[in-house]
Amino acid sequence: MQGFLNWIDARFPLTKVWNEHLAEYYAPKNFNFWYYFGSLALVVLVIQIISGIFLTMHYKPDVSMAFASVEYIMRDVPGGWFIRYMHSTGASAFFIVVYLHMFRGLIYGSYKGPRELVWLIGMAIYLALMAEAFMGYLLPWGQMSFWGAQVIINLFNTVPVIGADLSTWIRGDFVIADATLNRLFALHVAALPLVLVMLVFVHIVALHVVGSNNPDGVEIKKLKDENGIPLDGIPFHPYYSVKDIVGVGVFLMVFFAILFFAPEMGGYFLEHANFEPANPLKTPEHIAPVWYFTPFYTVLRAVTVSPFAGTLAMFGAIVAILLLPWIDRNPIKSWRYRNKVHTINVLIFALVFIVLGYLGVKPVIPVLKELGIRMTEIYFMFFMVLWIHSKPGKAKYMMWFLILAGTVIAIDLFRYNPEAGDDAGQIVWQWIFPIGYLVLTLLLPMVKSFNAEKVVPKRVTS
Repeated sequence: MQGFLNWIDARFPLTKVWNEHLAEYYAPKNFNFWYYFGSLALVVLVIQIISGIFLTMHYKPDVSMAFASVEYIMRDVPGGWFIRYMHSTGASAFFIVVYLHMFRGLIYGSYKGPRELVWLIGMAIYLALMAEAFMGYLLPWGQMSFWGAQVIINLFNTVPVIGADLSTWIRGDFVIADATLNRLFALHVAALPLVLVMLVFVHIVALHVVGSNNPDGVEIKKLKDENGIPLDGIPFHPYYSVKDIVGVGVFLMVFFAILFFAPEMGGYFLEHANFEPANPLKTPEHIAPVWYFTPFYTVLRAVTVSPFAGTLAMFGAIVAILLLPWIDRNPIKSWRYRNKVHTINVLIFALVFIVLGYLGVKPVIPVLKELGIRMTEIYFMFFMVLWIHSKPGKAKYMMWFLILAGTVIAIDLFRYNPEAGDDAGQIVWQWIFPIGYLVLTLLLPMVKSFNAEKVVPKRVTS
């Protein structure tokens, strides 16, 4: 066996790659539950690629046959229903583990130096994943696929000067038709999977160059023994490879439980309207994208100044996450040692993101429309507050409270339009959300115990 490995190593650096990225890659000793989701994202990527290959064997990228081919896969292909549900459930599972992976980066400051590039590559993966999901969303050619794509592609119409030409170029026609389906199918099954695999590879290589972060935010590479091994590190293999296998096992049990017993997840994973063939002459009662896009869809709907402003806000919501390494300038990485108000701020942000997602799948009624606007305000204020919290000892909390609260009220006065049916009472009572958020994050730090930071240990804690 050793002779065979030597033969391979003489022609390909197999052992070198194994040692650098697994056996001799030293990871912090104190990884916890939150560090499962990176490896789980890799597992789901493999599931999606394999199940997608089998689906393409029977799928027909033609507007007259696409929906029928999916039904054929579900009803007549042996095991076809299993492969289709694995792919549709996997799409939602992918975003769940990616969102949890990103949240871990947020709470432990994994986006800070020296890992800024790791974060940027991760965000590139997220954007590519959103593009991949959108293109795959159109392929079943059901009602929600067709009309959801209509809404998303029409966003490019809002771009000044080039909008109409840009949306026509994306569709390949003046309306969503066969050309659209064919080009999105090609991108979904060929181009973007290659981009995703490449970005994942680069993400892992970049991570292994700077080393993994940990729940304490301590750089383990700064303290090494005489052999150059980090004092607080252990080899990734076998310690974390075995640990990850346990996490993968638990994940697969949950994954297949959903796949077998609730693959539609009440219409959130597979919308009920998508079990009807696409009909350009029949608009669904309520058009909404699939759940993993809905937080940004709510942001789009919340900005009513102009369609282009809404589109800018939606993309700005993503760009703000990308810029986290430069927004949060506090040298302390982990929320374990930041002040209590920082923890409150991060938890509120997570809750707001979930609420934005929920509002995106609900019909637009006055109270929910106003709530969407309030959650959008808090979403963007989070990044401003995070920047203010970067230097808690020097921050002028009262000044910033007055500036941001005044901005919220000024925006409300500007947008209030009784002729459009705006309810002044609804606007005023929902001030409780943004103003309450600012009280918790900008006035509470004026209490010393809530603004005090802890001393970061030089080594990881036990």
